[in-house]
Amino acid sequence: MRAGDLLRQLDQRLLPPLTRAVARLGDRSARSGVFTWAALLSSAAVLGTAVWAADDAPVGDRTVGEVTRVGVVDGDSVPGYLRSAAADLAALPTAAPVTGQETYALVTLDAYVPPQRLSAVLGDVSVSTVFGRVPLPGRQTEIVKIPALRVPDDVVAGMAQVAVRKETEAADYRARAAAVSGDGVDERELRERYASGADVAVAEAAAYRAGCACVYAAVVRAAPVALRGVATRADVRAVDPAPEVYRLERTVFTPPLPEQHDVVRPPADTGPSAEPTPEVPVESTPVAPVPSASMGESSEPAPVVTIPLPEPSATEPTEVATPSVTTSPDAIGTGPPVPSPS
Repeated sequence: MRAGDLLRQLDQRLLPPLTRAVARLGDRSARSGVFTWAALLSSAAVLGTAVWAADDAPVGDRTVGEVTRVGVVDGDSVPGYLRSAAADLAALPTAAPVTGQETYALVTLDAYVPPQRLSAVLGDVSVSTVFGRVPLPGRQTEIVKIPALRVPDDVVAGMAQVAVRKETEAADYRARAAAVSGDGVDERELRERYASGADVAVAEAAAYRAGCACVYAAVVRAAPVALRGVATRADVRAVDPAPEVYRLERTVFTPPLPEQHDVVRPPADTGPSAEPTPEVPVESTPVAPVPSASMGESSEPAPVVTIPLPEPSATEPTEVATPSVTTSPDAIGTGPPVPSPS
C-alpha cells in the first residue's frame, strides 16, 4: 500500500471520532487539550507512516551482483548435462507465452558449422549471440562470442573483426619474440612460445576471414514449442532452456565443445606448454573495431562474469544498440596457453 493511501485511511478512521469527542466537550480548556492530543497523535501517525513507507520501498536493483550460469563447468559429465537439458526442455509448459516473455535457451551443436549453416540449424528463432572457436588440431584456441541478431550477416561481420585482431596479435607476438635477447634455455623457450602464439593467431585469423566452420553454440529465445523444434534439427546436440534468465548481461553461458563427449576438460594442446611469464598476463588485447554497420570490438578476461549482449525481442528487432564482439579464453580452459600481447 502506498503512503498516500495509508494516510487517507488514517484520516477517515481517526478524524470522525475526534470530531464527535470535541463536540461533546463544552469548555474551551478541554477542547484545547483534545486538540493538542489529536495533533500529537496525527503527527506520530504521519511520522510512522513515512518511516514504514521508506522501509518498504525497494532500494535500487535487488538483482545487482547476482549471476546466472547456464551450461557446463570443468569436470562436469557431458552425458549427464545432455540428459538434464533434455529433461528441462520437456518440462517446459506447452502453453504459448505472452509476447516478449519467451524462454532463453543455450543451443549446443554436434559439430562446428559455418555461419551460412546457422539459419538451417536454428530455424527462425530469435538469436542473441553465437559461440565460435577455430578447431585447430592439437591446439587450444580462443572462445569467441559474437552478438548475432541477424544470422548469418552479424556472424560474418564479427568473424572479420576477430580476424583483424588476430593479425594484430600475431604481429605483436613476432615483435616480442624478436625483442628477446640472449641464447639461454629460458630465452629460447620464451621465443618459441611467442612464435607458437603468432602461428596460432595467424591460423585463427585466416580461418575467421574465410568464414570458417567455427560456430558450435548459440543463445536463442523462443516459445517452448519452437525450442523443442530446434532440438529435433540436424546438427543440434542439446537445447538447454533457461526460464530463470531475464537479463543476458547477468548471465554466463558455457556450452560444451563438440569434441567433449565424456567429461568437460580443456582440449589437449601439443604446443609449448610452459606457463607465461608473470609480467605478461594471458588475456586478449583489444584493438580498434573494424568499420561495420552493427559490430564493435572488445575483450574480456576469463572467467567470464557477465555477457554484455543486447536483449532481442520475440520478433525482428526494429532498433538495436550497436553490439560488440566479446572474446576471451573460455572458462573451461580453451584459451591459448601462450603469453598474449599486452
